[in-house]
Amino acid sequence: MSRKPNHPLRNLTDQEGECLRSISRSYHEPAAHVERAKALLALAEGCSFSEAARRAGRKSGDAVGQLVSRFNLFGLPALETRHGGGKQPTYTERERGRILQEMERRPDREGDGTATWSLSLLRDALRKAPDGLPEVSTFTIWAVLHEAGYTWQRDRSWCKTGQVLRKRKSGTVPVIDPDGEAKKSSLRTPTRSARS
Repeated sequence: MSRKPNHPLRNLTDQEGECLRSISRSYHEPAAHVERAKALLALAEGCSFSEAARRAGRKSGDAVGQLVSRFNLFGLPALETRHGGGKQPTYTERERGRILQEMERRPDREGDGTATWSLSLLRDALRKAPDGLPEVSTFTIWAVLHEAGYTWQRDRSWCKTGQVLRKRKSGTVPVIDPDGEAKKSSLRTPTRSARS
């Protein structure tokens, strides 16, 4: 016989019940959210913690008890997966904003040596700036940009096809690909399919 729970589930509002039913049937929600919603719905129907755990695909009713405690305090956000530990972010919001500010600045061709930012060039610019970040890594920059919604796949297309500036012992020299014009024209003309 199961013991009486210390923190029974509070009465669900109509909106919470509808949202939990929707999540419990969803194929798009994370599996952990679906399991937690099923457990809470089973408790709302009058099941014990052990039975609610079995219906949700869990083995222990203790985890359901902890879920109930969080749900009673926070409501539906209790379904979200919490931070599982690990190192806290090193850089504050101000420093992350500084990274984004540098990214949005148009690079100076002569001063920065580029027309578009790469992660390593952005790192170098941030390390050299007087108000910059002297120990920032390319991974940190990538993580901040990724979090802000930036992607790098298409940005490389700003370079001229067939021309590049190379650093040599004598200085920076333009190098021109002799097949550059042919490559440009092949990019403009669509290729025929294999079936024709």
